[in-house]
Amino acid sequence: MSEQKLRIGFIGTGVMGGPIAGHLVKAGHSVTVYNRTRSKAEDWARSHGGTAVATPADAARDADAVLSCVGNDDDLAQVTLGRDGAFKAMRRGALFIDHTTVSARIARQLSVEAETLGLLSVDAPVSGGESGAQAGTLSIMCGGTKTAFAAAEPVMRAYAGRIVHIGGAGAGQTTKMVNQIAIAGVLQGLSEALRFAQASDLDTDKVFEAVSGGAAASWQMLNRWGTMAKGEFDFGFAVDWMRKDLGLALEEARMNGASTPVAALVDQFYADVQAMGHGRRDTSVLVERLPK
Repeated sequence: MSEQKLRIGFIGTGVMGGPIAGHLVKAGHSVTVYNRTRSKAEDWARSHGGTAVATPADAARDADAVLSCVGNDDDLAQVTLGRDGAFKAMRRGALFIDHTTVSARIARQLSVEAETLGLLSVDAPVSGGESGAQAGTLSIMCGGTKTAFAAAEPVMRAYAGRIVHIGGAGAGQTTKMVNQIAIAGVLQGLSEALRFAQASDLDTDKVFEAVSGGAAASWQMLNRWGTMAKGEFDFGFAVDWMRKDLGLALEEARMNGASTPVAALVDQFYADVQAMGHGRRDTSVLVERLPK
């Protein structure tokens, strides 16, 4: 699929999907949106000049490409394979790109369903959070055939800073699990390091200046150390979603035999954070579990 202007159906105009769909409009594509909460789709359409419709099938009908960014496996199954699902309305040869973080199992299932219907399908979870979606700099890890990826890549360039084809169906989702496992360990280490610095009566700004240019540096340190030190967490990627993602990763690890003790431990720490009432706050709120 070339970089011509396309008719695109977009399913899910939430924190991530809304900005992604907006970048597609800016790239010159014609975008029709569906959201489970109809008012959100209508608000998005008024703001961006797109069209809001009542069902996923309505968004998919006559589209060159359909993109989704919803909540979980059940949500994705409903909007694709349900009674008013997108797959029933898509024409043969059309492209399906899913940006939801879900299990590799459903990604593989949708790939099989798509192939049966003559569709191209790519599982393409993203990393970069709300800020990356708004800036159009998301990192996208993709699973699917080379043909499907070749069709999807030009579309995704409108909102991505990095796009990598990992392998066959489900490979994008399992790579996102790698991403979340790595983040979990880094955030726990960062939380402990910050509390250690505070307990030592160090100036945390100067500590950051000293260590952020060396081997301790990470995206989390560069972007979250300062807000963690100030106790600011009302933004970013929610703890509730991180627990969902870690649950997917730990389930996959049980199936493939990988050992993930740190991820399992941090998942339980996040359960503590949820019990503290921080489920909708940024994942860096993990530090609040540690005494000051």
